[in-house]
Amino acid sequence: MAGNDLDLDDMMNNNDNFNNEDNQNNNSPAGPSVWIFGYGSLCWYPGFEYDKCITGYVRGYVRRFWQGNTTHRGTHEKPGRVATLVEEKDGITWGCAFQVSGTLALDYLRQRECTLGGYLTDYIKFFPRLASEHSGISGEAFPALVYIATPKNDLWIGEEPIVETARQIAQCRGPSGHNVEYLVRLAVFMREELPGASDEHLFELEGLVRRFVAEANLSIGALLGSTPRRIRRDSHENVRRHVSFEFTSRVPEKRLRCLHI
Repeated sequence: MAGNDLDLDDMMNNNDNFNNEDNQNNNSPAGPSVWIFGYGSLCWYPGFEYDKCITGYVRGYVRRFWQGNTTHRGTHEKPGRVATLVEEKDGITWGCAFQVSGTLALDYLRQRECTLGGYLTDYIKFFPRLASEHSGISGEAFPALVYIATPKNDLWIGEEPIVETARQIAQCRGPSGHNVEYLVRLAVFMREELPGASDEHLFELEGLVRRFVAEANLSIGALLGSTPRRIRRDSHENVRRHVSFEFTSRVPEKRLRCLHI
């Protein structure tokens, strides 16, 4: 995938060094660990055990609800809409990274994201928001495993009018719950955990979905289901440096482009 200046071999080697240092610090008997970048439902419902969770961002991608879903948030007759990453030169996507050890989490995610969701795996540079002196997290970018959808899978929706995406989200439900829950809880995560971070696509979708739900005389609360367990993030000892949103001033100004929708 384009958009990152660190090749896959370098990322794997750096990840091994990073994980080995972290395992030595934690005296972990589980062997080498891996970091997983979550930018969708993983942000508020990982569904697996993990050692650490930290917030941060990746560059060169934007979050878009261009992937269909028939196993969690929709059906074959009425596919839901879930997030994926789409390459964009100046893009920034905020989310969180989970450090996991062993194979249980990876096996679970392979079933959840790849077998059922249609996602592929890759490594991507992750930039932590916080740096901690004793956690092994320096604030520098490190490789994280990411699950990403492409136009080659059968569930790919692709770009469509955002109003149509919002309408589908407002109407779809699957075995894991209503599609509205997926979107709204992700937007809540962004506002509560990363105030000031920008995601125009996500927040515009949320506003449209809330409008459609209200017009249907439905309650957002009733569509959210039970409240998931709160995730402790960035809970490292002796936080010494805060990486703020000032990086946005270094991102080149976006150019307007025509969208044929």
